[in-house]
Amino acid sequence: MIDKERLAAKCAAYGIALTAQQLDRLDAYARLLVDYNQKVNLTAITTPEGIEDRHFADSLLLAAQPEAAGAVVDVGTGAGFPGIVAKIYRPDIRLTLMEPTGKRVDFLRYACAELGLEGVEFAKERAEEAARKAWRERYDLAVARAVAALPVLCEYCLPLVRVGGRFIAMKGPDAAAECAAAAGALRKLGGRLVENRTFTLPDGSARCLIVCEKVSPTPAAYPRNGGKIAKKPL
Repeated sequence: MIDKERLAAKCAAYGIALTAQQLDRLDAYARLLVDYNQKVNLTAITTPEGIEDRHFADSLLLAAQPEAAGAVVDVGTGAGFPGIVAKIYRPDIRLTLMEPTGKRVDFLRYACAELGLEGVEFAKERAEEAARKAWRERYDLAVARAVAALPVLCEYCLPLVRVGGRFIAMKGPDAAAECAAAAGALRKLGGRLVENRTFTLPDGSARCLIVCEKVSPTPAAYPRNGGKIAKKPL
């Protein structure tokens, strides 16, 4: 499916070295994704090089960050990006794939079983509801890709992170403006902006990793219900 040598070369340009087993698993994942996508809408990107660039290289940039360790929750993971790729690259992480859509959770379970990935939890939950249950302030790292604007995303993700942990939002070229808009939300939710790490994906598109630290417990009033978060972001 994918060109493993081509993907390895692209990742090497970022200082990311992939083993033969990791490349085999990524190839198998791509095949599972494209096949399953015929019956359940998982992704609009189905060409080999599109998957390599927009799904795999992108997810591996996140997985290669020093914060990608310990207990990690991928919020709104969809078809498993970046979470499953991170687990392939860093098998030691304790991964929770959080996704409210049942058909996608079925795919995530199937894919992880087929790929032989162990130590993965599947949470069929909305993040704002999960943060009022057992998942609250449980994680070393929360990550989200292409889920919502940053002020909204902060309210979804920061309540899931322990004090001292990190939240990384995977964003595009407007990251600086999103950070400015989210300053109030970060403050109210117990977070602070650490830095923006910028990259160019192999297809030329911009990627920014917005790194936030959880510096104090999230007040009990947050997160609000999903409707309020969407209609009136902090």
